[in-house]
Amino acid sequence: MAGVTDRPFRTLCKYFGAGHAVSEMMTSDKTLRMSKKSLYRANFDGELAPISAQIAGSDPIDLAEAARYQVENGAQIVDINMGCPAKKVCNKLAGSALLQDEDLVARILDAVVQAVDVPVTLKTRLGFLNGKENILRVALRAEQAGISALALHGRTREDMYLNTARYGLIKEVKDTVGIPIIANGDIDSPKKAKWVLDYTGADALMIGRAAQGRPWIFREIAHYLKTGQDRAAPDIIEVRDVLLGHLSELYEFYGEYSGCRIARKHISWYTKGLRGSNPFRQSMYQVENTADQAKVVADYFTQLLDFGVRIDEIQTELS
Repeated sequence: MAGVTDRPFRTLCKYFGAGHAVSEMMTSDKTLRMSKKSLYRANFDGELAPISAQIAGSDPIDLAEAARYQVENGAQIVDINMGCPAKKVCNKLAGSALLQDEDLVARILDAVVQAVDVPVTLKTRLGFLNGKENILRVALRAEQAGISALALHGRTREDMYLNTARYGLIKEVKDTVGIPIIANGDIDSPKKAKWVLDYTGADALMIGRAAQGRPWIFREIAHYLKTGQDRAAPDIIEVRDVLLGHLSELYEFYGEYSGCRIARKHISWYTKGLRGSNPFRQSMYQVENTADQAKVVADYFTQLLDFGVRIDEIQTELS
């Protein structure tokens, strides 16, 4: 979720009931530590605890140092990324590419756990290639190393985000190890969340893409798990207010130039599937300053209200 789970988005998800929100993936390359992008990603100022910093890389020494740095920076949990399938990450033998070298995986896990006195978690996938899934061995080694919890996406790197998440292997991992397991992949509704929890026996769920433009999904899931009943979807006024509040936080966090441009993708997610959203987005993309961007968003929702858009028309189409 690099480029998405920045501090404003994490704060919003926690507001809607997410119990835990992990930072964007941060490289262990110390030569890039002071870059503008890295400084934004490592900004935890005023964030609601627990603060979890995700690190990525391929060198055990560098990752151990990165873990210590993030703890000094305020992280209360360190998360190791061995799940990212992006080509530019895997080409550096980081992210899910690490699953090809179980010895290196073991050395990284040992180095990071031993480097800090806070919990270390691991985010990973079923394996690198289909037919060569090695998650059971990796999970056992993670437990041996002292990993506090394992977040498991139900695909291999080869799958990227295609096909469907395989929960059977997540269940096998849960049945095999004693550390908490967090199930991830294709969880896009309260009913799906409950089914995955019941089927896998996982201790928790991780929501990624389904929260883009829909941060209230955490509120909906929590309500369904507690009551067995669906919670009413937000009305269009609440959606408008949440989006405008999110934009305000993005503008303050990133500043005028970057704030306006980073906000565009969030506006697109919030408005996906709404009446007239395609022409609205095309015009919105042309706006070059934050004041005008916020105004065109507010005007668009005013038009929806004038048209009397029903609540069932504001539900986003989840991928």
